[in-house]
This record gives sequence, structure tokens and C-alpha cells, in this order.
Amino acid sequence: METLIAFWNILRKDIENYYLKPPNISWGIIFPLSWTLMQLIRSQGAIRILDLLPGLMAMSILFGTTSMLAVTITFERKGRSFDRLLLASISVNVLVIAKILGAILFGSLNAFVPVIFASFLADLSGINWGLVAIGVLMIAITSALMGLFIAISAREVFEAQTASNFFRFPMLFLCGLFIPVNRLPKILKPISLSLPLTYGTDILNGTINGKSIFSSLFNLSIMVAFAILLFYLCQKNIKKKWIL
Repeated sequence: METLIAFWNILRKDIENYYLKPPNISWGIIFPLSWTLMQLIRSQGAIRILDLLPGLMAMSILFGTTSMLAVTITFERKGRSFDRLLLASISVNVLVIAKILGAILFGSLNAFVPVIFASFLADLSGINWGLVAIGVLMIAITSALMGLFIAISAREVFEAQTASNFFRFPMLFLCGLFIPVNRLPKILKPISLSLPLTYGTDILNGTINGKSIFSSLFNLSIMVAFAILLFYLCQKNIKKKWIL
């Protein structure tokens, strides 16, 4: 019971204190929103809205989750409040889940901002929204864990955001958002297939416009494997850098 209370208090504090911090607004909300509007307006008559929507949703999740973790972790490390969490009578596993859950919620909500705009410009009926929701959740989980892994080593918000950009922007161009994976140069395909966002985008592509490369079950299996691996690496990194 004490663990559940601690878990809820950590999550509630993150939501209340960090959702509207300037870095979250600029990178987590404004950037995906402005990019979404630009692409949707630009696509009229040239590109189908449904072809753009999966990538825009994936991008919104990626920037929303990683921005949230960059803010929460670095602010708390700077204020030494994270040190008190490490001294609390909860396991590192519970702490990691509590810290990423707020980012997962933030990123998942961001994912449906492009959907709202697209609903005014295209017919979204017939889409399997249950599978879309599962894909959004898996992208949010893997992105949040990547954001946590990066934020663990940063001391300032700008350091975490800068380090995140080294991963975020290459992922945008390699996950099938701008160029389909099967049209990438041969030298880049192995890199694309080693990114969890590629499989998340493929789930959304398959459910929204029927243009997936792999089956949904295969994509979900790969993303679960990525999530387990990233969780283990985050847990190990926290123990190495902050506890031992």
C-alpha cells in the first residue's frame, strides 16, 4: 500500500509541476503542433492526409515524451529532490515506472493532436482505433524510456534536450516518416530497422492507411522487446550513476 501511495504521489507531482514548463511547451507541444499544421496545410491536393497522419502522430509522441523526461529528471536532479526519491523505501523499478508514466500520458495525449486536425480534412472512419491506441502506447513507452536513459546523464535541461536531438531528428528521417523504409538506401536500412520508432510508425501506417511493412503482431513483439531492454538499461544506469 505504501508503494502505491508513493507511486501515485510521484506521478501526481510530475503532472502538476512539469507539464507546463517552458521546455515542454516549446518542444513537447508547439514543435509537433506547428509541424503538424505545416504538413497538413502543405499536403492539400498533393499528399493524402492519411499518408501523413501516422508519422505526425509518432513524431508528436517522440517529442512529447522525451521533452517531459528531460524536464522532470534534470530539474529534480538540480534541486536534489531526486536524491530524496532514491532514499525512499521504494524499489528502483517502481521509481522508473512512476517517472516515465507521466511522460507516457503526456506523449499519448500529444499523439491525438494531429488526429483532431486531420478529422476536419479527411474521413477517419474505418480506422481500427483500438490497435492505433496500442501502437501509440508502445511508441510512448519506448520513447519515454529512451528519454529517461538520455536524461540520466544530463545535468541541465538544455543538455538533455540537445542530447535528445541527436537521437530524435535522425529517427524522424529513418523511421519511415518522410521516406518509406523500403525506399531508404541499403546502408541506412539496418539502422532504420534497429529503431523502435520504425515499428511503431509501421503499426500506425498499417492501421490508418494499410501500408505496413510488417504484421502488427511482429511490430508489437519487437516493441515489447525494445521496452524490456530499455527498461533494463535505465535501471542499470540509475544504479550506476546515482546510487553506487
